[in-house]
Amino acid sequence: MELLFLGTSSGTPTKQRNVSALALQPENSKHWYLVDCGEGTQHQLLYCSLSLKTLKAIFITHVHGDHCYGLLGLLASASMLGRQEPLTLIAPQAIEEWLKVSCQLTELYLPYSVNFLAVDQLTEWHDDQVQIQPTLLAHRVPSYAYTFIENNIEPSLNSDKLLAEQIPQGQLWGQLKKGLDVEWQGKILHSQDYLVSSRPARKIIVGGDNDTPELLTQACHQAQVLIHEATYTEDIAANVGAQVQHSSAAIVAKFAQQQQLPHLILTHFSPRYQHNTKQSPSIADIQQEAGQYYQGKLFLAEDFAKYRLTKAGELLSLSIKKPQSLEAFCT
Repeated sequence: MELLFLGTSSGTPTKQRNVSALALQPENSKHWYLVDCGEGTQHQLLYCSLSLKTLKAIFITHVHGDHCYGLLGLLASASMLGRQEPLTLIAPQAIEEWLKVSCQLTELYLPYSVNFLAVDQLTEWHDDQVQIQPTLLAHRVPSYAYTFIENNIEPSLNSDKLLAEQIPQGQLWGQLKKGLDVEWQGKILHSQDYLVSSRPARKIIVGGDNDTPELLTQACHQAQVLIHEATYTEDIAANVGAQVQHSSAAIVAKFAQQQQLPHLILTHFSPRYQHNTKQSPSIADIQQEAGQYYQGKLFLAEDFAKYRLTKAGELLSLSIKKPQSLEAFCT
């Protein structure tokens, strides 16, 4: 499973960071998923190999603009690029109402169907690639995390059971491994009785805005990766006041350590944190604060940063391929 960050800033974009959007693509699949769609997301996609024609579903964590203002333009561009396939949209109910009004007032016609599902009425959604489980978080408006769990893990044969039942190796074993039921000595051998998962399912949690990471305790069970906002460091969060309703790097790191999560990716950074670590406050302050409390593999997401979660459950950081035009603009 691969992750591609398309936006890692909170509230407003910066020269180095667009607002929230994350692409997730299952291994060996042409289809992909989008979590949040801040303004400018479709522009970020112009520098990537992902196509709007192969986008399978969009998941919006909450109604704030830095997480959804790019949605209407992205849907319109998919239409102009010739998309015909239905698209699933899972989001708070207000998003559907906003889209309907916007399409009506701007006379936008989509030649493909958008299958809307209200996240507050959803316990699970799945296709042939992944299962999705939402979790309600704590923010100024209803905000959700989405847990991605891979489907269709290639099974392996329970050879001990086959040998114990004296089922001969060869063609019978091969057919059972393919998921076929076979007849042997007058009885039917059901493949599901002889197949076991060859490894744990890969599980990634993508959180929306949230000031209470503990709400993700159940979701974190057997998860390999938590992606969570760390809008502030503790000192600045304290200055913002009691109504901050965002997480600091410290509280997310403490939670991840408590849950013994092997990998933590922080994102959604306040624009006040400078890209240049020689200035203050800088993104290095968030890195340092989180590192004090979390002993697993810690990553601070950047725009166009790409990660791969291997079948063995190890998160690899791939090279960041920032577009040359953006590089020139940001210097």
